[in-house]
Amino acid sequence: MNTLQPKNFTNKICLTIFILFGIITLQAQEVLTLEKALQFAETNSPDIKRSLLNLERYQQNLVAQRAALKSRFSLDISPANYSNTRRFDNRYSQWYTNETFSSNASFRVEQPILVTDGTISLINRFGWQNSNSTFQGDLSKNIAFTNNLYLNLKQPVFTYNKLKMKLKELELNYENANISYAIQRLNLEKDVTQYFFNVYMAQMNKSIAKDELANTQKSYNIIKNKVEAGLAAKEELYQAELNLATAKSTLQNRDVDYENAKDQLKLNIGMNLMEDVMVLADVAANPVPVDLQKAIDHGLSSRMELRQREIDIESSQFELIRTKALNEFRGDINLTFGIIGDNEKLSQVYDNPTKNPQVALSFNIPLFDWGEKKARIKAQEATIKTQELSLSDEKNQIIISIRQVYRSLKNQLTQIEIARQNEKNAQLTYEINLERYENGDLTGMDLNLYQTQLSEKKIAYYQSLINYKIELLNLKIQTLYDFVKGEAILPNELYIGHN
Repeated sequence: MNTLQPKNFTNKICLTIFILFGIITLQAQEVLTLEKALQFAETNSPDIKRSLLNLERYQQNLVAQRAALKSRFSLDISPANYSNTRRFDNRYSQWYTNETFSSNASFRVEQPILVTDGTISLINRFGWQNSNSTFQGDLSKNIAFTNNLYLNLKQPVFTYNKLKMKLKELELNYENANISYAIQRLNLEKDVTQYFFNVYMAQMNKSIAKDELANTQKSYNIIKNKVEAGLAAKEELYQAELNLATAKSTLQNRDVDYENAKDQLKLNIGMNLMEDVMVLADVAANPVPVDLQKAIDHGLSSRMELRQREIDIESSQFELIRTKALNEFRGDINLTFGIIGDNEKLSQVYDNPTKNPQVALSFNIPLFDWGEKKARIKAQEATIKTQELSLSDEKNQIIISIRQVYRSLKNQLTQIEIARQNEKNAQLTYEINLERYENGDLTGMDLNLYQTQLSEKKIAYYQSLINYKIELLNLKIQTLYDFVKGEAILPNELYIGHN
């Protein structure tokens, strides 16, 4: 008894060290559930970050355009201007010298008119000048303040409202960016779920490989004892050694696959690649009742891709309006009304003001363009028809996709039941043949086949459970309806919030 105590004491120490090492390793790992992985990806995924930046770009463009519709104030100041020039007077065919020193400033308020695409401006030009002119030996001099205050209206006529169209296009672009962000979030959920279950399956494969190694080690020990006792041929030991080496190699391969799957998950959700993770998942498959017609109706009424196709059509119609404006008959009205005054004294600038109304009306009249406008209009009309066909095709594709997912869900339930029974049968078959192997009625090569079959059936069973969950998520994305919770997913909830 005393001779065994040191060995038992050593074993206890080793066991304690192993447990402590396991606890430390577990603490160093980030334990991920699917919900936690999705939450992490919402803020750290590279794809989501790019989508958010694109959304911000369109949002700021829209903010800028709306700001441009408000009054714009500007002030131009020229504090000092000096010139001394020699000029020719055509009236008298004589040269004269002019020396001028001036200072002026212009204050402008411009207000775009969204309804009419015009611009109304209030402008005030104030200045002071000291001018000397020498003509035929005579010197004339003028020192005066001037102020020109006037209201100006520029209004295009017989053409489309460019200002209103530009604003509408930016609104549609922003809406489209919101939709793209919402779709990206749904796709992110699908991708993260797939990568998450890839890690889970890699974990299960590794666990199954460990069980396979343990079983192979057990059978190896059995045949080794038999060979040493002279109850079995050495050839059986050679085969057992090969089986054991293969099982060890399989476990190593599964470990490599496991680490690769974890790296892909961490990359997809934006996690630090140096941080170790393990996943916890509930893959129990509870059958979910699905009403196919309800799924189709909800998909057609909620899918955001349909709104994107409608936006494409609206954008094409805007382009058609621009195309029709090529070589168009259009006009421009320019109205100005104000007063101007000048005086040597600033306080008397408007003692004797002068009204300065101006009216200008101009027309652009196209004569002949060799059919350019007509051809471009037909080309754009063809583009609109193409967009309308895309909308119709999108609706049909939604219906087909929902039907495919529905059929796949029903098939997956059948596959789960078959996989469960196959795993059960493989387990019983292995146990029966292990007993035959222990009795010497079965070779090591045959037992290895049954072991491989058992591992494959276990993997197939877990994969069938995961496939069902993936298809449920796919149905949720295709219909924007969660049949598990029995509630609709409102597209606005997927947006960041706007308008």
